[in-house]
Amino acid sequence: MLVVDDNREVAAPLIMLLEYEGHVVRYADDGDSGLLAVSDHFPDVIFLDIEMPKLNGPEMAYRLLIQDAGRENIPIIVLSGVANLEEVAEKIGTPYFLPKPFPLDKLELLFERALKERRPPRTMQRTRGAA
Repeated sequence: MLVVDDNREVAAPLIMLLEYEGHVVRYADDGDSGLLAVSDHFPDVIFLDIEMPKLNGPEMAYRLLIQDAGRENIPIIVLSGVANLEEVAEKIGTPYFLPKPFPLDKLELLFERALKERRPPRTMQRTRGAA
């Protein structure tokens, strides 16, 4: 698992929960570091914040898509406090998103769903091109 969030204190409970459940978790504090972490080892799921310095969440997701080397097939769970979270998740192309702060039980259900379905992001451009 890869958690990409510029606020370690906010990410800490998620990291602890995932580790408690037996997952290996890596942490990155911005999109650039997240891309490097993905290059080192493909995670099963990426937990992605939206607003971050250097490279924000949507930009990181887009770069994963254009690299087109398997990275675009990693499910992304968007976790953010932005007001238009559903719209941002739709632009990224992920059905997996939760507004911050979130209850851990809802996060667990969303995470289990993402692992089961393994739906990678599909951007609006990609969807249109496939039609």
